[in-house]
Amino acid sequence: MSALATAHTSATLLEASKLNVALDPGIRALWRGARLAGPAFPVQGVGGDNLALHNAVLAAPPGSILVADVGGQDFGHWGEILAVAAMSRGIGGLVIDGAVRDSVEQEALGFPVFSRGTAIRGTAKSFPGWIGRPVRVGGVLIRPGDLVVGDADGVLSLPSAQAAEILERADERVRQEESIIAALRNGATTIDLYGLDPTGRQS
Repeated sequence: MSALATAHTSATLLEASKLNVALDPGIRALWRGARLAGPAFPVQGVGGDNLALHNAVLAAPPGSILVADVGGQDFGHWGEILAVAAMSRGIGGLVIDGAVRDSVEQEALGFPVFSRGTAIRGTAKSFPGWIGRPVRVGGVLIRPGDLVVGDADGVLSLPSAQAAEILERADERVRQEESIIAALRNGATTIDLYGLDPTGRQS
């Protein structure tokens, strides 16, 4: 499986990475069931202005995930129109440190968005932004090409140079968990399987 199109969950990848790459949990799925995975295309904008996002839609390669810093501001930086534009260009989703709007419409489109929430206030279109250079979103520095994965549990960004190795470790982790689940269904206990001391004295 390509490092840029993984089916692993965010939690599995985080555990496999052993890195501090989980975004602030305040950034979460706009609609239930939203999921994205792909190479990051970073965007630096400002709160209350979305021209940078319009520019990013034009510049981002197909399959990429827009990752935008707009200062966590509560404006409708992104909505149905930009989602349709992004989908028409093959963009795989949006992670934004800020608010968006048109949540119902974007769910109907199936366009995955992870944001700090929703806000209906409109935006100016005067700051062109910076496209394709590292940004800090949700407390994590994200570089072009880093593997961004978002699902119901959260969002993380894996350094591109380490993504393939982390995915291999994630494969092994899934195999181990499948073995544990099978053992539990056959009567084993988590205390025994993990070698835990129920009293906590040996932890």
